[in-house]
Amino acid sequence: MTKLRWGILATGWIADLFVQDLLENGITVSAVGSRSAEKAAAFAAKYGLPKSHGSYEALAADPEVDVVYIATPHPFHASAAELCIAAGKHVLVEKSFTLTGAEARHLLDLSRKHDVVVLEAMWTRFLPHMVRLREALASGMIGEIRTLVATHTQDLPDDPGHRLNALELGGGALLDLGIYPISFAFDILGQPTEVLASGRLKSTGADAEVSTLFRYANGASALTVSASDAPGANRAEINGTEGHVEIDGVWYAPTIFRIYDSQKNLLEEFKPADIRGRGMHFQAVELERLVAAGQRISAILPLEQSVAIMETLDEIRKQIGVIYPSETGKPG
Repeated sequence: MTKLRWGILATGWIADLFVQDLLENGITVSAVGSRSAEKAAAFAAKYGLPKSHGSYEALAADPEVDVVYIATPHPFHASAAELCIAAGKHVLVEKSFTLTGAEARHLLDLSRKHDVVVLEAMWTRFLPHMVRLREALASGMIGEIRTLVATHTQDLPDDPGHRLNALELGGGALLDLGIYPISFAFDILGQPTEVLASGRLKSTGADAEVSTLFRYANGASALTVSASDAPGANRAEINGTEGHVEIDGVWYAPTIFRIYDSQKNLLEEFKPADIRGRGMHFQAVELERLVAAGQRISAILPLEQSVAIMETLDEIRKQIGVIYPSETGKPG
């Protein structure tokens, strides 16, 4: 399999983490692009990358880049991805996939038009413990799934000017934290038939806490909680008619899970093997596999599901009263 050459679009904290994992696992990173030539050059020097570009356009046009990782803040995911897709690049777009459902659907249309892989960088989906968990559930180890509970709560900066609290930058617990348990619910139970949400907002209008209840046609339900100012254990559980699963904290990173039968007897304990880095490279491996196989849609995270998730986040925001300035045409 011919190795793909990765380009990194934007140079923030998440780009640092991703590139470290790529390089540590033998994946080729050829270039970085930033709106600042100085930042791009510094990033390239830090990681020994062959090329740096002082604009996103230059990175997208680089003939020695096959796939681009989009690492901008949320409101710029769609425009950056569109730029790269139009240039014929495959793209891995940092979660949350876009700012709105409409943007996500637009990227879906563009991926088909230009015949490229577009994948959401929900790294948890591709981790070994999640791969094994899906296998175990599909085999019927806990019977029919009835409930799922997952939380993602942290103590993040309260500064009103911080990206996480600025509505014009997609700030709030939902897009940064809530996306994890909500995507998990979609992964295990699919798209809900009913969505109920409640939230607590900060003075900036960004959500500090969001709770959701998803209901499904078969009677199952999923409860998720995300908060940026109330740190917790970050565990998850799945309950079925014949047993249950407990996933240790932090459930969305490489960790241990245990499966019990209805009498609480341990059926399986899964411990991931040693992983180089944080495990963010598994999503890159999946994208490279798709390209090599001539495929465009990942069974682990279909692009259509990323769109459905974003449309569900739209509904959640509607219920809790969060509106981004770009949706009203007013400046932030």
